[in-house]
Amino acid sequence: MIIPGHLRRRISPALSALVSSLKFTVLALTFLVAAHAGGQTCLSAGDINDSTRNALTEAARRYFDMAARGDSASLRQNAIARVASDFSGIESAVKENQAALAASQPSVRPPYLLKVDGTATLERAEFLCGVFGANGQTANSAVFMIPNLAPGNYGVLILDVPSLEGPRAVTFVLQQQNSAWKLAGFNVKQTEVGGHDGNWFAARAREFKARNQLHNAWFYFLEARDLLVPVAFMSTLATDKIYDEAQSIKPNDLPDAGDVVLTAGGKTYKLITIAPLVVGKDFDVLVTFHSPDISDTAKAFQDDTAVMKALVAKYPEFRSGFSGVVARAVDPSGKDYGALLPMKEIK
Repeated sequence: MIIPGHLRRRISPALSALVSSLKFTVLALTFLVAAHAGGQTCLSAGDINDSTRNALTEAARRYFDMAARGDSASLRQNAIARVASDFSGIESAVKENQAALAASQPSVRPPYLLKVDGTATLERAEFLCGVFGANGQTANSAVFMIPNLAPGNYGVLILDVPSLEGPRAVTFVLQQQNSAWKLAGFNVKQTEVGGHDGNWFAARAREFKARNQLHNAWFYFLEARDLLVPVAFMSTLATDKIYDEAQSIKPNDLPDAGDVVLTAGGKTYKLITIAPLVVGKDFDVLVTFHSPDISDTAKAFQDDTAVMKALVAKYPEFRSGFSGVVARAVDPSGKDYGALLPMKEIK
């Protein structure tokens, strides 16, 4: 089965976010993080004055209504200059999710207000929000790590959106310009896969761990972490705990730990990535591999199929963890040719 473009959904952002995530441990007495840390400040909703909190919430609702109508033009008009100059990503996200947002009544979570002082753009801004304890995050805290952030005031607004197509979290990053809050970031993310949320995936990961299916456990922990936060640059107490659990069982025979080569039909294939992948309502496993040429699509499909079979032969536990396998042959220019097979069809 060739993968249509609209089904090339995503490699779980948790693959990179979890691997590169930092541990945030505060070795001090419990305190409220509202003090400056290198020019970076986070205020949670209770510490934001009423007028600012109301302005942020109203702006988020107004921009959500634009997205629900598919009105990318108005969103662009209300964006900061840097975002408006390259709006294609947001426009695509609006178009892809408009049907799910259109008939929904969102609820707005309490906002966060992030402040960056000074005159220089921060390569990596870190914001500790809420109450922290001697061991780090608590049930009421959150951490944001945002790259290349210019000085200014930013609001992070998260809207929970019920939908017949599956619940979503819509996140707006707003930047204050004079008295207006302009669009500086927009993200829509499914919070369930096949009707299952992050807590379900974490529980399944622990079940796989108990059965010594550590590859399945690793990938399910990745998906659990991804589903439990609305954006990859946010972490919470729950995701920190999942990070610890996942690191304790991380397999050492995946491509990110070293070269992995599969052999099939007398050919060898050097793998690039093995990762979880959501395709519609299915939870699949993705494998990408190097190919010298994908111009002959029939041959590329044969290579994809051979790699799928070899992958499941090497990691047989995948049969109990995933609905199917997606293989993508990647040529030297970065172009790929992908195919998908249900697990039951891989013999």
